This record gives sequence, C-alpha cells and structure tokens, in this order.
Amino acid sequence: MSTFHLRISTPDGLEFEGEVERVRVRMIDGDVCLMANHEDYVSAVGAGEASVVTADGKVRNAACIGGMLAMIHNEANLIATTFEWADEIDIERAQRAKQVAEARIAAAKSDKQELMLAQAKLQRALVRINVKH
Repeated sequence: MSTFHLRISTPDGLEFEGEVERVRVRMIDGDVCLMANHEDYVSAVGAGEASVVTADGKVRNAACIGGMLAMIHNEANLIATTFEWADEIDIERAQRAKQVAEARIAAAKSDKQELMLAQAKLQRALVRINVKH
C-alpha cells in the first residue's frame, strides 16, 4: 500500500514522525481519514480517538484533542493541543479527572465560564477513557 509522511506534534514536542498508510482523526465536523495522495486538506481537530496505521501495517490509537490537521503535497502535519498514545494513558488519572470535572459541573450552577471549563475537562477525560478501553 502507498504511504505518505506524517508528523504529529504538540506544544510539548514531537510525538511521531514517519511513513504511514493512513491517519484517522476526529475533526470538528466528524472523522476524516487521510491516505496517500489525498487532495490538499486543512481543518480544525475536534476531540476523539485518532488512529495511525504505520508503513508496516501496525495500528496505533491515541486520544487527540484540538489543533489542526493539514495534508499538503502528500505530507501530513497534525498539530494537536493534546495527543496521547493509548498505551501511555494513565486510566486511573483519567477516571479521577472525570470525577473532578463532574463535581465541578454540578457545582458550577450559574457560572457559565466555570461550567464550560468543567465540561471541556470532562470531555478530555472521557476521550482518554474511551481510547484506553
């Protein structure tokens, strides 16, 4: 199968660079799967599971939240706010974060900013939990 170059980075640094068969990412309007020779593409990343199939056919899943995905001239760049490979997710930490976020949502009442922040934290925790399982 044809491959293309993929680079995944976050504010913390480079998470992956290499040849891949495909990458699937949750965008703000649904999932997109890029394969070799895909037309040029740029869009905003949502929150969900990402999947990378490397040149040797191995599948790696990750929690991916926020950022941009671009495919230009058969080279893809995923610049994510958060990107965690499934095997690196601390499930106990994610479950604690879920509980804290749920408690903050319940306590937010009329504070819309606090509610939005707590909902975002809950969504991040749920993405990590779902990717890990």
